[in-house]
Amino acid sequence: MMAAGCVLVLLTAAVLVRLRRRYVVITVRGASMWPTYRDGDRVLIRRVPVGAVRPGQAVVFASAPPGTAPADASEPWLLKRAIAVPGDPVPRARCPALRSVPGQCVPAGHLVVLGDNPDRSFDSRQAGYVTPGRLLGVVTRRLRPHT
Repeated sequence: MMAAGCVLVLLTAAVLVRLRRRYVVITVRGASMWPTYRDGDRVLIRRVPVGAVRPGQAVVFASAPPGTAPADASEPWLLKRAIAVPGDPVPRARCPALRSVPGQCVPAGHLVVLGDNPDRSFDSRQAGYVTPGRLLGVVTRRLRPHT
């Protein structure tokens, strides 16, 4: 009986560790994705590689490239909508910061992202590509707001 209880506890712990490696919850900060997501909303993120992202999906990525400190250390993650993924045409007309980049297609490992609220969003229009190594994952669902 005791052995069965230990096995159940270990199995539960293993499942929780695996889920934690695959999913993470973040709290939305700011109005850049309004009205889709509001400040204070909590969202469930599934960790995926850049190759699994599809245009139109909401993505979460590091606010600064790996190995550098974010400009605002209180906001290490950004939530935006992917509008172009590797292999897609570079959306130069929508993103002035990408008008002079070489090549016709979004390079491997890169994303082009926009906030749903253009008046309140710092995104690929100003900053260009989300560079390799910054993607956390895609939003799978909104959770109850944090109270």
